[in-house]
Amino acid sequence: MATMARILLAALVAMLLIVGPCHARPAPEQTAKSSTVEEKAVVDGITAIYNFGDSLSDTGNLLREGATGMLQHTTGLPYGSAIGGATGRCSDGYLMIDYLAKDLGLPLLNPYLDEGADFSHGVNFAVAGATVLDAAALARRGVAVPHTNSSLGVQLQRFKDFMSANTRSPQEIHEKLAHSLVMVGEIGGNDYNYAFSENKPAAGGARSIYSLGRMATGVVEAMALVPDVVRSVTIAARELLDMGATRVVIPGNFPLGCVPSYMAAVNETDPAAYDANGCLAALNLFAQMHNVLLQQGIRELRRSYPSATISYADYFYAYVRMLRNAGKAEFDEAARTEACCGAGGGAYNFDMDRMCGAPGASVCARPDERISWDGVHLTQRANSVMSDLLYHKGFASPAPVEFPRT
Repeated sequence: MATMARILLAALVAMLLIVGPCHARPAPEQTAKSSTVEEKAVVDGITAIYNFGDSLSDTGNLLREGATGMLQHTTGLPYGSAIGGATGRCSDGYLMIDYLAKDLGLPLLNPYLDEGADFSHGVNFAVAGATVLDAAALARRGVAVPHTNSSLGVQLQRFKDFMSANTRSPQEIHEKLAHSLVMVGEIGGNDYNYAFSENKPAAGGARSIYSLGRMATGVVEAMALVPDVVRSVTIAARELLDMGATRVVIPGNFPLGCVPSYMAAVNETDPAAYDANGCLAALNLFAQMHNVLLQQGIRELRRSYPSATISYADYFYAYVRMLRNAGKAEFDEAARTEACCGAGGGAYNFDMDRMCGAPGASVCARPDERISWDGVHLTQRANSVMSDLLYHKGFASPAPVEFPRT
């Protein structure tokens, strides 16, 4: 039965590929100061970052909206334990967006919903749990959004409102964006996560025709979302380019088949279901479908805006590179797919009912040696490695920023 489920998933994804070419205390005072005290020269003319996305880059917006469900556990320790306390970041410490800001010599991005914050060097509109498609559009497809209604469209409107309130004319917006880096994602993963979650097999792990049917339904619903998700991302990017953005980064999806939460949920025992990296091949094929369509959309944007730099950030292969070189990067090779913070032990240490921060969960002794923090999100160390791969090692192409050679 396990093999049948794997084959069904791979076949459905391949077919579509062919057919369709967190309340917490504020950041500690000393941490906030340390991010702004260092005076660095402006890098490649970038004076601000505007970021849109989900939990991979939220620096505190969901915290201020009010986290619920499984994300409520991100509102306190051990989240943020590497930086002195929970700040709304879904990690033990800093995120990729933080490392990018530091590399650019800019202060860490404040969340848009932090009233009175300094936004002179950019704004973070990302919200953990956010989707690309709005809640109503997903509801029409039978997919519920459990955490936030701050979809990409809502975030884009907040950006427009912010610009209208802080500039005097469209020309001034153009001038401001000409010296800014605009990050459109990563976002879209939650649209698929929620579709899969709506149809997850019944608890207990029993393999049955019923469970297989639910899995197949989840796959079909998630695949049906991909064209609309990709189209919405590229439409948002187009609006930002029309407003004057000259450097835009659009990240792809992670290799879902390598993420501990997905691997634990599928719990596949057939060795043939895994690729050479020890990841679920069919789920990675699904993620690549999203990425292939997204890159097609990016190529169309480049043709429409030839003077702009529109970079594809390859989260998929950067993550795979990190996984393959785990030992060289001083990660624990034996725990490449094991969450540092969680419960259940085994190969993944992930239990949806006892997620990181919940009673019964515990934290590994050396988070810096793990790639996955809580089975869904990266550790601070892995975020640092990913940021280096993307913006210094060529996994974001064309390079959105020319860093000085060292």
